[in-house]
Amino acid sequence: HPNDQVNMAQSTNDTIPTAIRLAALAMVPKVEASLTRLASAFLAKGKEFDGIVKSGRTHLQDATPIRLGQEFTAYGRTVERNLERIRRAADDLRDLGIGGTAVGTGLNAEPRYPELMVKHLRAMTGLQLRVGAERVQLMQSMGDAAGFSAALRTYALDLNKIANDLRLLASGPRTGLNEILLPAVQPGSSIMPGKVNPSIAEMVNMVCYQVIGNDLTIAAAAEAGQLELNVMMPVIAHNLLFSMEIVANASRVLAERCVDGIQANPEQCAHWLERSPALVTALAPKIGYAEAAKLAKEAVAQNVTVRQLVLDKGSLKGKELDEVLDLAAMTEIGVPGARRA
Repeated sequence: HPNDQVNMAQSTNDTIPTAIRLAALAMVPKVEASLTRLASAFLAKGKEFDGIVKSGRTHLQDATPIRLGQEFTAYGRTVERNLERIRRAADDLRDLGIGGTAVGTGLNAEPRYPELMVKHLRAMTGLQLRVGAERVQLMQSMGDAAGFSAALRTYALDLNKIANDLRLLASGPRTGLNEILLPAVQPGSSIMPGKVNPSIAEMVNMVCYQVIGNDLTIAAAAEAGQLELNVMMPVIAHNLLFSMEIVANASRVLAERCVDGIQANPEQCAHWLERSPALVTALAPKIGYAEAAKLAKEAVAQNVTVRQLVLDKGSLKGKELDEVLDLAAMTEIGVPGARRA
């Protein structure tokens, strides 16, 4: 009988979770390559755009200056940070419960079987694998798969935010921010001639929503285990591998079809920055918070720049005003105008 030969010393209860771990680990290099590619694309744009000072925004309101390059560098670092989180979570998948047979105790398995199986699996797959020290625990819990899915979901949350930022920064071209230009990949509208939509960023949005949903399914299935076994492993496997596939593809496409071709609009960045009332923040150390707040409100009410209002009032003049309202200096730590003292 096959169960006395091919299936000797093993059970579906230890082979299926082992197969899930191997399948996920086999796909990790693809995920790593895609995230590395995307991070590099953002970091390259960070260097390219580093000389462009623009208005920062918090709560979708005008905030202190930031360099466009700083924003893009931060996107790259966020992707890198998520890659490290994914790698750490993937390491838990290297512990194999093979040899646990029916309930993790190893009944009817030759004592050397777990070690020999992992040895041969290492040779066959090229993966760094470990003999699970607690086979009962590895059979009861799908926490390692859930933890890895959670790392993918966290990346999806960050990636979704970045994609939304790109859409917002590229909004317009006349009634939005229009601080960057995204590559056009298709006609944007069947009724509005000349319209171009941020299709790649929107594709990334949808992928991220799917990954978040997959993770919720995995979480529900992971907690559905009972006593010695979780019988919901198939849906966990399907959603985990699906998430890995689509998040890797989306990251690569975002890099190649969008980020690589992004252009800055320095004139528009300067346009918004010069009109930002948040520039009064740099004046606060000189004139105090209350007076600076008053100036901000006046600048908005009179529709003039902060610089012009300060000149008109004579609060600061000449070199001192130039140093305090040094826009590039405002994007670094310290108090503008006090650095050289």
